[in-house]
Amino acid sequence: MKKPQHFLFLLVEEFAHIAFSCAVEPLRIANLVSGEELYTWSFASEDGALATCSNGSQMLVQHSFDDLPNCDRAFVLSGGNMTDYITPNLVGALRQLRLKGVKLGGLCSGAWILAEIGFLDGKRAAIHWEFHDGFVERFHNISLINSIFVADENIITASGGTATADLMLHLVEIEHGYDLSLTVADQMVYSASRDAESTQKRSFQSRYAVRNAYLARAVQMMKDQIEEPVSTTFIAEEIGISARQLERLFGKYTHTSPKKYYMDLRMERARHLLNQTEASISEIALACGFDNPAYFSKIFRSTYGHPPSQARQDRIVTKAAYQSVSF
Repeated sequence: MKKPQHFLFLLVEEFAHIAFSCAVEPLRIANLVSGEELYTWSFASEDGALATCSNGSQMLVQHSFDDLPNCDRAFVLSGGNMTDYITPNLVGALRQLRLKGVKLGGLCSGAWILAEIGFLDGKRAAIHWEFHDGFVERFHNISLINSIFVADENIITASGGTATADLMLHLVEIEHGYDLSLTVADQMVYSASRDAESTQKRSFQSRYAVRNAYLARAVQMMKDQIEEPVSTTFIAEEIGISARQLERLFGKYTHTSPKKYYMDLRMERARHLLNQTEASISEIALACGFDNPAYFSKIFRSTYGHPPSQARQDRIVTKAAYQSVSF
């Protein structure tokens, strides 16, 4: 019988529990339904004893980052605040695995960690949509795509959540055939497994149950022009309708005006950059199309009820509180 593949999961503090379950369970089920030990797996953390996930529960692990076993694939799995846990031991472990020729992957925000140490330079990568804004600002030489996973690079990445199950089912299929992959999905009551071309977030049309091409094009223009905003009149002209028609479309389907919708997109980008990067508030203001940081702060406060400086401070305080908890 062929030797089983060993998958190693490097669990970074605050790792996403849903991505963890969706990574491991397909392997277990593949063994169960095939009647063979196709896969084995183990876990590693910074201290070699425990890893704490995003919901506060703790996972027992078998290895520390500085004492890893032989493996066929290794995935770094993280969640929010991943940059706070990029330790020398973690970086050293990933470099050693790469030198040994181990196939590497990143799950959820794990792509950010791999990008920080230069492993994704010049490559295509997927990461959870919530980290897209910060990732694009931080890593200019990586092609970030909106697909749920990327499996055709030498380092594979998945965007987290149930997309991790899709990636694992894909690996089962290419290694052991479509029939087994389908049987595993059935056992998971996962009847709509997706391929790598599937996008993460529902499209604008799907979200609002419409297929209005003008509205979709207008929203896409807004997303493309966040750093250098254009007027809604200009958007209307570019897509071939009047400003009044654009107002009616947004009122009907989003219950707000084009101007307000556009500003909300810019504020969402600002919130992501405050949470995901160390850029100054002035830099974030510019990245979101504001020449005046004071005006940016005023709009941010109006949108979220507090200034951007407090949003960043709250992130720091939350992290400190999390690290001080004793389980």
